[in-house]
Amino acid sequence: MRRRSTALFGTSIALAAALLAAPAAQHAEAAPEPAAAGPRRLHTPEANPDAYRQAVRLALTGRLREAAGIVAMVRTPHAVWYGDQSPAEVERDARAVTRRAARAGEMPVFALYNVPGRDCSNYSGGGASDTAEYQAWIDAVARGVGREQAMVVLEPDSLALLPDDCGQDDDEGTLTAARYTEVNYAVDTLESLPGTRVYLDTGHPDWHAVSSIVPRLVKGGIERATGFYTNASNYNTDDANSWYGRLISSCLAHVADGGDAAGCPDRTWPREDAEDWIRANVHTPPERMKHFVTDSSRNGRGLWIPPDGKYTDPEDWCNPPDRGLGARPTLRTGDPLQDARLWIKTPGESDGRCLRGTDGPEDPERGTVDPEAGEWFPQQALELVEFAEPPLLPGR
Repeated sequence: MRRRSTALFGTSIALAAALLAAPAAQHAEAAPEPAAAGPRRLHTPEANPDAYRQAVRLALTGRLREAAGIVAMVRTPHAVWYGDQSPAEVERDARAVTRRAARAGEMPVFALYNVPGRDCSNYSGGGASDTAEYQAWIDAVARGVGREQAMVVLEPDSLALLPDDCGQDDDEGTLTAARYTEVNYAVDTLESLPGTRVYLDTGHPDWHAVSSIVPRLVKGGIERATGFYTNASNYNTDDANSWYGRLISSCLAHVADGGDAAGCPDRTWPREDAEDWIRANVHTPPERMKHFVTDSSRNGRGLWIPPDGKYTDPEDWCNPPDRGLGARPTLRTGDPLQDARLWIKTPGESDGRCLRGTDGPEDPERGTVDPEAGEWFPQQALELVEFAEPPLLPGR
């Protein structure tokens, strides 16, 4: 038995090595990125080790195509998330990632997720204990990045989900005011680095109206940031995300020229009417407007529509079934306002233990107990590969 186990282990290593090589070569042949100065392609960080364990298990049972799909997924550029590391740990790791990316001529993407009261203390709750601790943590990130190139997706849900939105603030709005202080500090600290671009949170197109999120961006320091991001960890289509981004960027330009956000067109407007408004009210050239990035990590099949009336709280954002990977990340979007299409959410990692208004502990839509937020979710990983649009592997 010992000899057999050793042989299986050796076989699994060989299979994993073979699977790793093919997707990497495929990615290297992708469409060229911009020829401008700086990194021309996005960085692929080290993958969740549980992804490779799943791939090996699949390969050993003869499910080679599924195994190759898992490996191809995690070897596609995606963001590095920081939030639970100490200042010393985040400084050391950010320095290692940025230097490794720089040697490869690649742009790393960091999703910073440590703001106090993050996620309204829900599935992904946590974060720094107070503003001072958060600022010290941001300082550590800045020291780690240093003079290297990096894109920063700053604090998902930090502006779309303020403490006041979830009933966790006092009558004076102390925590919400602190949130704006924290976000502004991060903008000023990180944008002051020579190679770092900072993007602020807008939630996603089905959440805030343009007239609602733009004032929050202004209070969060968007004037001094490179821009904003939308659809982080969500499922809206690329078309919906790009249109929402354009509307927000146009409204920000209008407000910067003295206009009122309340009059800006929303995504519910007919596009022709919104285009007419933009032509009449926005005269800032695209290079001077606020740019944006979007998340296509899980939007290949668009939004999940919960069964009508089945759940008191369907949690359509939380591990919805049968979603697929979206378009591959790129710095070449063809849109003068969109700097990149990214995989911000790490595909294959759980959103949390979704209960959909039930007592649980099972996710009633799946019939299983979902992994904790950030843990590898093998069932969802296979779905994302199977339903990827465009397909992840040739021959589907």
